[in-house]
Amino acid sequence: MPKMKTKRAAAKRFKMTGTGMLKRNKAYKRHILTKKSTKRKRNLRQAAITDATNVKNMKKVLPYL
Repeated sequence: MPKMKTKRAAAKRFKMTGTGMLKRNKAYKRHILTKKSTKRKRNLRQAAITDATNVKNMKKVLPYL
């Protein structure tokens, strides 16, 4: 049986934490930043944990993580 391929777009966006959870960056931080508050922009900098509803699909897309 051939090796499974990793979806490269997903591999660039998600990292595995030490405890096995998926870490992701937040959206809405690229442009149109003038109307967003400083607090909101600051909170968008922190990484977030991927929601449990998506983890099953992400593990399928990233078999070697």
